[in-house]
Amino acid sequence: MIPVTAYQDRAVAVFGLARSGIAAARALMAGGASVTAWDDGAKGRDAAQAAGVALADPATLDWSRQTALVLSPGVPLTHPQPHPVVVAAKAAGCPVIGDIDLFAQAEPSLPRHDVAVITGTNGKSTTTALLAHLVQACGGTSVACGNIGTPILDLAPLPEGGVYVIEMSSYQIDLTAHLKPAVTILLNTTPDHLDRHGDMANYVAVKRRIFGWQEPEGVAIVGMDDEYGPGAVAQLRQAGRKVVPVTVTGRAADGVSVDAAALYDAELSAEPILSLAGIESLRGRHNWQNAAAAYAAARALGFAPAAIAAGLRSFPGLAHRMEVVGTVSGVRYVNDSKATNADATERALDSFERVHWIVGGKAKDGGIDSLAPWFPRVTRAYLIGEAQDAFALVLEAAGVAVERCGTLDNAVTSASRHTGEGDVVLLSPACASFDQYPNFEVRGDRFRALVAQLASETAA
Repeated sequence: MIPVTAYQDRAVAVFGLARSGIAAARALMAGGASVTAWDDGAKGRDAAQAAGVALADPATLDWSRQTALVLSPGVPLTHPQPHPVVVAAKAAGCPVIGDIDLFAQAEPSLPRHDVAVITGTNGKSTTTALLAHLVQACGGTSVACGNIGTPILDLAPLPEGGVYVIEMSSYQIDLTAHLKPAVTILLNTTPDHLDRHGDMANYVAVKRRIFGWQEPEGVAIVGMDDEYGPGAVAQLRQAGRKVVPVTVTGRAADGVSVDAAALYDAELSAEPILSLAGIESLRGRHNWQNAAAAYAAARALGFAPAAIAAGLRSFPGLAHRMEVVGTVSGVRYVNDSKATNADATERALDSFERVHWIVGGKAKDGGIDSLAPWFPRVTRAYLIGEAQDAFALVLEAAGVAVERCGTLDNAVTSASRHTGEGDVVLLSPACASFDQYPNFEVRGDRFRALVAQLASETAA
């Protein structure tokens, strides 16, 4: 645990008691704060009681005594409308912050370290895990934390010279003000979470806020392959900032680029640093972007290019992100359950020439219409969940062979009957999982179990 002493002998309210909320309450209590917490759900309140956290309904709090409200990222801050607890806190002039901001306020008491922040609509988790892996492969100490799953305040402090690699969602950025990262990465910005930010302009502004946290010597790494990246680079350079642009659309004269799977560092050499071809965990252009950004961050942190290249080759990848979960009768089964929107699925479809595609669930705005250029790569589509009928109309109109399967179990069974050696079965739903599964991890785990069962039956 990282104790937060900045609120010693002062009252702090914590609202939202999932993992990060409980961790924040415990860290504040360890630092001597008087903590009062609440959650709208009984599960969160039970977890808080088990952790020894005092509970009180926010409606009964004297907000004039609270020095901060620590808010769970999942609780609406601004849109579609602020949660009543946010309204009450702001009316009393009480700062509304998150657990990452508490970490930032605890930093002066920690051993000397660096912080790297990664955000973007897609690719955050892979890049976060990859950068933490690269630091370790180069002989350093690091931890991947934040939105990737480990609450930062639950960590033991890193030794001197360690690197905290923090994945941050737009919700977490909204609740942070004091962080001073040495390196920031903005991978890409495409429409997502607009219900929580109001419109695209607000979403873009929130993502770019990470650059404003940095000291003048901080390094900003920006993906250039979307509509908003070039503008961010121009803005930062106008402010005199150190910027490393990243592109995977061809070799560039500036920054880090990938051309035909070869990674180039324009600051270092005209020759490629390494080829990403054959690194299964970094397959596809989207992973080339992740690799290029993580390479640039590791360079900014002072690690040697040769050691970084070796680390890229040894990266094992992440579960549910283009994860090969098995090969049965010569057919590869790929778990990309984390692809909960069309933009993420585009990256998966772009990675294969021919694919049997399992798609569907609780659809996001826009559905799969934007994926039309990749439909010719789809040999057959197996549709699941709420979206299956709507998606069937889109795919059938494009001439794609379609089967309404309803469930993931049925889709895997049908795919096994329609595929042969050399084929790929890709679970990349382009949808949220909430119509049938509590989260994308459970959906991906079910896919993995079904493939294991299929392998066992085939072997028998």
